[in-house]
Amino acid sequence: MPAKTAKNAKNQPLEGEALLLKLQELREKSREEKARACGYYTVTKDGVERVNLMRFLNALMEAQGIELDSQGEVQGTGRGGRTASYRVSVQSNGNLLIGSAYTKKLAVEPGTEFEIVLGKKHIKLTQIEPD
Repeated sequence: MPAKTAKNAKNQPLEGEALLLKLQELREKSREEKARACGYYTVTKDGVERVNLMRFLNALMEAQGIELDSQGEVQGTGRGGRTASYRVSVQSNGNLLIGSAYTKKLAVEPGTEFEIVLGKKHIKLTQIEPD
Protein backbone atom coordinates (compact mmCIF):
# COMPACT_ATOMS: atom_id res chain seq x y z
CA MET A 1 0.00 0.00 0.00
CA PRO A 2 1.57 3.37 -1.01
CA ALA A 3 2.34 5.91 1.67
CA LYS A 4 -0.23 8.65 2.00
CA THR A 5 1.35 12.08 1.64
CA ALA A 6 0.03 15.60 1.78
CA LYS A 7 0.64 15.80 -1.98
CA ASN A 8 -1.46 12.76 -2.89
CA ALA A 9 -3.94 13.02 -0.04
CA LYS A 10 -7.55 13.83 -0.79
CA ASN A 11 -7.12 17.38 0.58
CA GLN A 12 -4.27 19.57 -0.64
CA PRO A 13 -2.48 21.76 1.94
CA LEU A 14 -4.39 24.97 2.53
CA GLU A 15 -3.02 28.20 1.09
CA GLY A 16 -3.91 31.88 1.01
CA GLU A 17 -7.19 33.01 2.54
CA ALA A 18 -8.31 29.44 3.28
CA LEU A 19 -5.18 28.91 5.39
CA LEU A 20 -5.73 32.14 7.35
CA LEU A 21 -9.39 31.27 8.02
CA LYS A 22 -8.50 27.77 9.23
CA LEU A 23 -5.84 29.19 11.56
CA GLN A 24 -8.44 31.42 13.21
CA GLU A 25 -10.36 28.26 14.16
CA LEU A 26 -7.20 26.63 15.55
CA ARG A 27 -6.03 29.51 17.78
CA GLU A 28 -5.51 27.34 20.87
CA LYS A 29 -3.50 24.62 19.08
CA SER A 30 0.29 24.28 18.85
CA ARG A 31 2.20 25.11 15.65
CA GLU A 32 2.58 21.43 14.81
CA GLU A 33 -1.13 20.76 15.34
CA LYS A 34 -2.03 23.75 13.16
CA ALA A 35 0.32 22.61 10.39
CA ARG A 36 -1.09 19.07 10.51
CA ALA A 37 -4.70 20.32 10.46
CA CYS A 38 -3.92 22.51 7.43
CA GLY A 39 -2.45 19.57 5.50
CA TYR A 40 1.28 20.21 5.96
CA TYR A 41 2.36 16.69 6.82
CA THR A 42 3.45 13.45 5.19
CA VAL A 43 3.17 9.85 6.28
CA THR A 44 6.33 7.79 5.78
CA LYS A 45 6.43 4.20 4.50
CA ASP A 46 6.65 3.10 8.15
CA GLY A 47 3.41 4.93 8.95
CA VAL A 48 5.13 7.74 10.88
CA GLU A 49 3.46 11.10 10.42
CA ARG A 50 5.89 13.99 9.88
CA VAL A 51 4.80 17.61 10.04
CA ASN A 52 6.40 19.87 7.45
CA LEU A 53 6.61 23.00 9.59
CA MET A 54 8.85 24.93 7.19
CA ARG A 55 6.41 24.56 4.28
CA PHE A 56 3.57 25.53 6.61
CA LEU A 57 5.34 28.66 7.86
CA ASN A 58 6.33 29.68 4.31
CA ALA A 59 2.71 29.28 3.16
CA LEU A 60 1.56 31.31 6.16
CA MET A 61 3.97 34.16 5.40
CA GLU A 62 2.90 34.15 1.76
CA ALA A 63 -0.77 34.22 2.77
CA GLN A 64 -0.09 37.21 5.00
CA GLY A 65 1.78 39.01 2.22
CA ILE A 66 5.15 38.83 3.95
CA GLU A 67 7.95 38.76 1.35
CA LEU A 68 11.35 37.70 2.65
CA ASP A 69 12.97 37.33 -0.77
CA SER A 70 13.80 40.72 -2.22
CA GLN A 71 12.17 41.56 -5.52
CA GLY A 72 14.58 44.28 -6.53
CA GLU A 73 18.32 44.20 -6.44
CA VAL A 74 19.60 41.05 -4.78
CA GLN A 75 22.55 41.45 -2.47
CA GLY A 76 24.82 38.43 -2.43
CA THR A 77 26.43 36.59 0.44
CA GLY A 78 30.06 37.10 -0.42
CA ARG A 79 30.53 33.66 -1.94
CA GLY A 80 30.71 34.61 -5.60
CA GLY A 81 27.97 34.55 -8.17
CA ARG A 82 26.39 37.25 -10.27
CA THR A 83 25.27 39.66 -7.58
CA ALA A 84 27.30 42.26 -5.74
CA SER A 85 27.98 41.18 -2.16
CA TYR A 86 30.13 44.24 -1.33
CA ARG A 87 32.85 41.93 -0.02
CA VAL A 88 35.95 40.67 -1.80
CA SER A 89 38.88 38.50 -0.78
CA VAL A 90 42.52 38.76 -1.72
CA GLN A 91 43.33 35.95 -4.14
CA SER A 92 46.19 33.50 -3.57
CA ASN A 93 48.34 35.43 -6.05
CA GLY A 94 47.86 38.65 -4.05
CA ASN A 95 45.42 40.24 -6.49
CA LEU A 96 42.28 41.99 -5.37
CA LEU A 97 39.62 41.44 -8.02
CA ILE A 98 36.61 43.71 -8.30
CA GLY A 99 33.87 41.96 -10.24
CA SER A 100 31.74 43.11 -13.12
CA ALA A 101 28.68 43.54 -10.87
CA TYR A 102 30.35 46.65 -9.44
CA THR A 103 31.54 48.06 -12.75
CA LYS A 104 28.05 47.58 -14.20
CA LYS A 105 26.55 49.32 -11.19
CA LEU A 106 28.91 52.26 -11.75
CA ALA A 107 28.33 52.16 -15.53
CA VAL A 108 32.08 52.33 -16.23
CA GLU A 109 33.55 51.27 -19.55
CA PRO A 110 36.74 49.28 -20.23
CA GLY A 111 39.74 51.59 -19.95
CA THR A 112 38.21 53.80 -17.24
CA GLU A 113 40.96 54.79 -14.81
CA PHE A 114 40.79 54.97 -11.02
CA GLU A 115 43.07 56.47 -8.42
CA ILE A 116 43.83 54.09 -5.54
CA VAL A 117 44.04 55.65 -2.07
CA LEU A 118 45.21 53.41 0.77
CA GLY A 119 43.99 54.11 4.29
CA LYS A 120 44.86 52.32 7.52
CA LYS A 121 42.17 49.67 7.01
CA HIS A 122 40.55 50.55 3.73
CA ILE A 123 41.13 51.01 0.03
CA LYS A 124 39.35 53.83 -1.78
CA LEU A 125 38.91 53.97 -5.54
CA THR A 126 38.25 57.36 -7.11
CA GLN A 127 37.40 57.57 -10.78
CA ILE A 128 39.77 59.79 -12.75
CA GLU A 129 37.83 62.03 -15.11
CA PRO A 130 39.16 62.04 -18.71
CA ASP A 131 40.77 65.29 -19.87
